Amino acid sequence: MTAGEARKVPPGLAPADGVLPGEPLRPGLRLARLHLASRRVPAALAAVAACAVTLRIALHWDWDAYGALQLPLIFETGCAAAIAVTTASPFGEPERATGRWLPLLRLGAALALTAAAAGALAAAGTGAHLAGGTLEVLRNMAGLTGIGLLCAVALGGALAWTGPTAYLMIAVYALYTQWHGPALTTPWIWPARPGHDIGAAICAGLVFAVGIVLITVFGARDPVGE
Repeated sequence: MTAGEARKVPPGLAPADGVLPGEPLRPGLRLARLHLASRRVPAALAAVAACAVTLRIALHWDWDAYGALQLPLIFETGCAAAIAVTTASPFGEPERATGRWLPLLRLGAALALTAAAAGALAAAGTGAHLAGGTLEVLRNMAGLTGIGLLCAVALGGALAWTGPTAYLMIAVYALYTQWHGPALTTPWIWPARPGHDIGAAICAGLVFAVGIVLITVFGARDPVGE
């Protein structure tokens, strides 16, 4: 037997693509973990949890109708801003060139964070008087997150929070007009519409869908010089 033959691994024992037998999922899980860590997803989840806990505490206070509608919207915006910021990449163009799984990781992270935020805020309102109910939470979270993702594509992940924050100002004014007129009734300002409003749900869902598609395909805009 030659030295070259001794170094050869029998075909039945050779790992496929560097994966050891019995451990086919470990590289994929490690890649997902590293992606989530590089995007500061644990910090975003902590922010979502903080928003949910604070909302729960605030719901025990007495609010007038106007304040009760604004309250969940503020925390929904905070969650959407935290999700949008996680789209920023610390690696820039090299990651785009070498990460063939990158679009799927972006998609999975955005969907998982949005679902976690919506679930946490809905749970925070369980058994309390949450204005608009769970349907409004789901609709508003989807729409606000979509705005954040669109801003990430256009402005970069570091500035993605500006979109949901600016929209919050518009939504608060739209709520104000419900009492002081003339009322803004366009479904594109969905927080001012009832939770069962189909048009508002369609608009919020459309913004979320477009944001998800664009962030999956293009990712957040890299800062100049990366």
